[in-house]
Amino acid sequence: QVQLVESGGGLVQPGGSLRLSCAASGSIFSINTMGWYRQAPGKQRELVAAITSGGSPNYATSVKGRFTISRENAKNTVDLQMNSLKLEDTAVYYCNARVALTTNPLRTYVYWGQGTQVTVSS
Repeated sequence: QVQLVESGGGLVQPGGSLRLSCAASGSIFSINTMGWYRQAPGKQRELVAAITSGGSPNYATSVKGRFTISRENAKNTVDLQMNSLKLEDTAVYYCNARVALTTNPLRTYVYWGQGTQVTVSS
């Protein structure tokens, strides 16, 4: 019913930058929070950043001051600008959205993208 498609991952050197994008489509009535999570090998998935429909961001301590999350409500998109990347930022990054569907606007569901690999390496 809802698809999240990510783009923008890749290989970058330490100190470099990448921009991830995610577009939501389908039977969307509205989207509450959108966010990015990541999962490194052998580790649990963790929140990187999230943003409310009103534009209020929330960041993991490890990325504050380096990453910026933004969204365009009219386009159902969310971006993550990642600067000053570190080796420990290497992970698969997943887009996440809490969505109210057109078939039942009073209830929300959580959807995930397929993930995009970010590798920071010299």
